[in-house]
Amino acid sequence: MPYFESADGTRLAYEDYGTGAPIVFVASWALSSDMWEYQVPFFVDRGYRCVLLDRRGHGRSDRPSGGYDMDTRADDLATLVEHLDLREITLVGHSAGGAEVARYLARHGEERVARVAFVSAVLPFLKRTDDNPEGAPEAVCKAVIARFQSDRPGWFAQRAQGFYATHLGNDVSPALVDLTMRQCLETSPMATTEVWRSSFHADHREGLRAITVPTLVVHGAADQSAAVEMTGRRTAGLVPGSVYKEYPTGGHGLFVTHRERLNADLLDLIKG
Repeated sequence: MPYFESADGTRLAYEDYGTGAPIVFVASWALSSDMWEYQVPFFVDRGYRCVLLDRRGHGRSDRPSGGYDMDTRADDLATLVEHLDLREITLVGHSAGGAEVARYLARHGEERVARVAFVSAVLPFLKRTDDNPEGAPEAVCKAVIARFQSDRPGWFAQRAQGFYATHLGNDVSPALVDLTMRQCLETSPMATTEVWRSSFHADHREGLRAITVPTLVVHGAADQSAAVEMTGRRTAGLVPGSVYKEYPTGGHGLFVTHRERLNADLLDLIKG
């Protein structure tokens, strides 16, 4: 498996499949690049190059004691892009990966980027402040972190079915749900906590307003991890000219439950 080194010497793993125009997939918080198994073959078969990053503390990457802040994670993504000298990229980020894509654009610009897709992204700003009344109270962040530190497996287990909105008839086998939970628990406990904390406090509103490349925002109406009224709808309203797609029965894990529709929407973005 190929690796590269970040600015602080952390060894980060990535995968690289296919040839052609590059698509860089940035995984969700607590998940590795394995989450994209229903997207990569689809796009490789259609002549695209798929590059996938395991963020620090996730998957096969190193587990350093620090560097889990939003800026460092965005810089890790930039280092990968520069390491492979990727250009005319389609950036696809899910959940916290979407937030990292937004911060990458804010810090490193659009020179190498052709288009962007925010999928179930934890944007634009999760924390409630005087000028962000739509956000959640700080107490929510503290309560979740306290649960991680007392029973992290229990927290994930309680949310496993809701992640895929199986109560709405989405066909996901118990084995697949169990696999997702195991993948989440393989993530470093330190990374689990600190990426959550930094994602909750990161304000992306100014950066989103500055995006000029074609942008797709996809969100599930039944997302229990990133409520659509707090995230997806507001994100679409901030990015000039963005295309917004809301899936009525989609939960947070729509990259599995709605894979055909998501793949088609991403392909439309790329071809458009």
